[in-house]
Amino acid sequence: MSATVLAVTRPTGVPASDPESGRILLLTLGFAVVALMLVAMVVSATAVHLDRKRLFNLADVAAAEAAQWLDAEYFGSTSPPEHLALSATGIENAAAAAVERNLELTSESRITQVRILEAATSDGVTAEVTLTAVTNPPLLGWFTDAFLDGIDLSATSRARSPLQAG
Repeated sequence: MSATVLAVTRPTGVPASDPESGRILLLTLGFAVVALMLVAMVVSATAVHLDRKRLFNLADVAAAEAAQWLDAEYFGSTSPPEHLALSATGIENAAAAAVERNLELTSESRITQVRILEAATSDGVTAEVTLTAVTNPPLLGWFTDAFLDGIDLSATSRARSPLQAG
């Protein structure tokens, strides 16, 4: 008995490799790029949120100190008023001083251009401080710098004065 060996040949013009060879590598590479972009977006959004919380902490400190501010007119007066009312000027001065003293609360972040947008009182008892700042996300800063000067943040805090005459 003799064994016959059949040879399989390809028709001319058909490549020797599989026509779908290498496509899974392309799909894997595309998925990896999309996954890395998603991670960059989540990290950047989290950083912006944390920067806003730091700015809110600074606004809290400024409002609390402004609510405890006493104007010089109350010191040494022979007849103290019934109620120690907060003044707009006193709140502005106290908030500015508090922001200057406590800027290290934002030192761990990418917050820049911190400024007081508003520091006022509506009823003479509550100090309201609004701060604004700019932040740049860590992984997408190049993107926001190309279209914006960063992301604007705003934080408002209110504090009631614990000071009463008598």
